[in-house]
Amino acid sequence: MDLEKLKYPIGKFDHFKSVSFTDVPEGIQIIESFPVKLSELVNKLTPEQLQTPYRPDGWTALQVVHHLADSHSNALIRFKLALTEENPVIKPYHENLWAELADGKTTPVEVSLQWISALHKRWAILLRSMTESDFERTYFHPESKRTYPLKQVVSLYVWHCNHHYGHIESVLK
Repeated sequence: MDLEKLKYPIGKFDHFKSVSFTDVPEGIQIIESFPVKLSELVNKLTPEQLQTPYRPDGWTALQVVHHLADSHSNALIRFKLALTEENPVIKPYHENLWAELADGKTTPVEVSLQWISALHKRWAILLRSMTESDFERTYFHPESKRTYPLKQVVSLYVWHCNHHYGHIESVLK
């Protein structure tokens, strides 16, 4: 398998793809059901596979799971900021450096699986409470210099779930 396919198992996210409100319910369902799907996959991994990078110079499967907890925590906070402020500037973070911290390398995988499960329950409750106009609300990302409507952010995190699921799945192959 080539490195590009290992790095982007489902392809890169298309930031310019049009997303409509009719796409949102399916996205919410995917976000809501992701923790079970992820746990079922991770539970197939041996301790050695958890410590295996999904590609050369890539994160281990364990780091990927902890990254999902970190990233999706930030996502929920960004949704709340966008729902309570006018086009807030969100705080980027250095995910590659976070993955190298002790908690990202040594915390038992079950901790982040439980965190992701609870987080996605809260996130789904919030998403299901939102109106069509709420999904038009935005935040500004200073690194990409883009304004993101929340309906597109749902699409981004659906991609993010599937993207990292593909990374972990490749460790099993």
